Amino acid sequence: MSSVAPRRPGSLQPRRAPWFFVAPAVLLALGLLVAPLLYTLWLSFQGRRISGSGLGVATEVFVGFDNYVRTLTNGDLFQSFGRMIIYALIAVPVTMILALVFALLLDNLSTRFGRTSRISIFVPYAVPGVIAALMWGFMYLPGVSPILAVFEALGLPEPDLMGPVSIYFAIANITVWGSVGFNMVILYTSLRGLPQELYDAARIDGCSEWQLAMKIKLPLIVPGLVLTGLFTVIGALQVFSEPNTLMTLTTSIGSDWVPMMLVYRDAFVTNDLYGASATAIIITAVTLVASLGLLKILQGRAFGEDS
Repeated sequence: MSSVAPRRPGSLQPRRAPWFFVAPAVLLALGLLVAPLLYTLWLSFQGRRISGSGLGVATEVFVGFDNYVRTLTNGDLFQSFGRMIIYALIAVPVTMILALVFALLLDNLSTRFGRTSRISIFVPYAVPGVIAALMWGFMYLPGVSPILAVFEALGLPEPDLMGPVSIYFAIANITVWGSVGFNMVILYTSLRGLPQELYDAARIDGCSEWQLAMKIKLPLIVPGLVLTGLFTVIGALQVFSEPNTLMTLTTSIGSDWVPMMLVYRDAFVTNDLYGASATAIIITAVTLVASLGLLKILQGRAFGEDS
């Protein structure tokens, strides 16, 4: 007959031990995510009313869905969403394709200087978005742009790198430059986790490096592709630093160019904190629905999950 060792006083019970270890992360999430979101939600149902004669006294009152109605009937919000979608259609595919190509090239046994290449591709991710936007902004700016200097030296007409149309590609370029390295690391790590025996067996069967990448490596790192794709889409929906920084360098970007800039303008420029809160909640809801919908579609196609 087996005997159970008595539990020492003060020791954690097995059922409570996991909660003890995850408690710091849960508290951090509650403090930095849930609490601000709930406060923003509460502000979105509030408004300011002036009571009394003369200057009056401003008081905060409950206005229900008035802020949401005012936001949704404002054409600026839908125009900013339209510009964001155009930007995302450029930035997301290019980021994913380049990250996958770099990961596959670095995983190739014939690739030389692998460590130096990985660091070189990843370094732009460590540059803050504002600094990256300023750096590229001056590279786009006429008079100081080395890119335009090359066109001038060759006798070619200088393009407007921050025109009404080219500004989408200019901002997407900054995002791609800064985010490819992060996605590449995730995909490269997924590739390095695959068993080497699969590659050896495929090469013995006469599989070329292209077939090895497309028919063996690519299907096996689908979870990594789903993860990086989801991160990239969420980042595109929340783009702010790049266009907000370039706004001082070009007239092609207004204060409401993307939804997050609209929130910033209403909250800190026009002092409409309640309308900005309603817009922020709408953006959060759109991001959540888009992320869950994309995740369901990708999981269904990648893993055959219909539910």
